[in-house]
Amino acid sequence: MKTLMVVAGTSLVLGVAGQAVGQERADVRFDEAAATRFAALALDCVHKEYPNKIGHVLSSDADVLPPRELTPAFYGCYDWHSSVHGHWLLVRLARTFPNAPLAPKARAAVAQSLTPEHIAGEVKYLQGAGRTSFERPYGLAWLLQLDAELREWNDGQAASWAATLRPLTDAAVARFKEWLPKLANPIRIGEHDQTAFSFGLILDWARSTGDRATADLLTARIRDYYLKDRGCPLSWEPSGQDFLSPCLAEADLMRRVLPPAEFATWLTAFLPTIPKDGSAAWLTPAVVTDPSDPKLAHLDGLNLSRAWMLEGILSGLPSSDARVKALSAAYVRHRDAGLRAVTGEHYEGGHWLGSFAVYLTTERGLQGNRAK
Repeated sequence: MKTLMVVAGTSLVLGVAGQAVGQERADVRFDEAAATRFAALALDCVHKEYPNKIGHVLSSDADVLPPRELTPAFYGCYDWHSSVHGHWLLVRLARTFPNAPLAPKARAAVAQSLTPEHIAGEVKYLQGAGRTSFERPYGLAWLLQLDAELREWNDGQAASWAATLRPLTDAAVARFKEWLPKLANPIRIGEHDQTAFSFGLILDWARSTGDRATADLLTARIRDYYLKDRGCPLSWEPSGQDFLSPCLAEADLMRRVLPPAEFATWLTAFLPTIPKDGSAAWLTPAVVTDPSDPKLAHLDGLNLSRAWMLEGILSGLPSSDARVKALSAAYVRHRDAGLRAVTGEHYEGGHWLGSFAVYLTTERGLQGNRAK
């Protein structure tokens, strides 16, 4: 069974497969027209230098430079991490729709950014004095996702880009390996510093690329941080400018490291309020009161990330679990609310929401990342 739904001017093909709403799970696939619109959001910003919000430590007058000189590959899209996942979006869509008109435009934009000279500049910046915590963990986790996308793509140009990116990727991995043993507690907020979401991206990268050492280290730390958690206060969410759910992100992370039966037991203790009656009312989509406010607009991203986290939680549960209907119903509500907001009308959301929409609709977080 298939239906056609229009969200924010984009045709989305909705198929019903596996576990749709109820005993099934809605499966969202978007067509070339939708992909073209999402690609346009990234193409419009990856080389747009201003406005720019930099998290920059000045050690001397010599550090007073424009963004394109500070971080020559990832200076657009308002901030470094948005530029990184804007490039990820372009690679993801060019890989998914290789024959679409968007593909050569995406390739050209990525080629302009990922040059040896630019990446050398990025490594120099990352390793500069006073930048130990630069874009850690969120931006660096997205960098690893960009690397994974390039390395998984059976394409000569993508392989070349991955090789060019490797010095920066290696520097990011080294930074995580240095940080994780020293991080005494996880970070449980709803914005960039949250560890659960970023750990999911990093673990997916490590498994995808065969980095067993990083995967083992991270899995051990995830268990240290989260395995004994109980009663996450979902009723406290969201905070006023969240774009990630602390509770759902943690659950979506734990389904990556626990087998289904063990995950189901852990989830009962961690989120005991998930209903078994199929209701969607237990988790209400957030409402943005001013999409031109860059912090308030975060809530549009929250709806998108909640949707893919709910879908991830579903993927980690046995199909017979009594909570499947309620999780599926909440997923649909958040998916629809989130996708409606990806209009590009306001740059405050347009420079990053497309990446979240593509991560959701292409099911990037579900591909080969279930615990065995």
